[in-house]
Amino acid sequence: MAALTVGASAPDFTLNALDGSSFSLQDALAKGPVIAAFFKVSCPVCQFAFPYLERIYKTQDASRATIVGISQNDAKDTEKFMTQFGVTFPVLLEDPKSYAASNAYGLTNVPTIFWIADDGTIEVSSVGWVKKEIEEIHRRVRDVYSQPPSPLFLPDEKIAEFRAG
Repeated sequence: MAALTVGASAPDFTLNALDGSSFSLQDALAKGPVIAAFFKVSCPVCQFAFPYLERIYKTQDASRATIVGISQNDAKDTEKFMTQFGVTFPVLLEDPKSYAASNAYGLTNVPTIFWIADDGTIEVSSVGWVKKEIEEIHRRVRDVYSQPPSPLFLPDEKIAEFRAG
């Protein structure tokens, strides 16, 4: 099964965060849209993508939208990944015995990133690195906060249009 596509209803999930708190998608959607970014620490495309997701995170206010990483690794390896790649947004831990959330979302590759509207509809479904989809997520965050356009990519950065996950 391929990752859930645009227009699908996002399955609810509850996962523990690295800080020990519990995260419920349903509760987060009550505040606004959610960006859910599934990853593995050993994935080179995840390592490439997550610093850009961090840039998006830095432009938003968590009281109106939420961004979470969903790690398919254990806490120790996930913490190392976060430190190495400068990730400060909340990261949740999948149960490595069942990968219930990953399976519910039909993951076959990582990273897989979803923009989930506050009504629970998936509005962006991005598998691997697709620059235009990351730019779309960035645009949506700016729209939620009525912010003026700000560049996601620096002028001297050479950013691939696509990288398979």
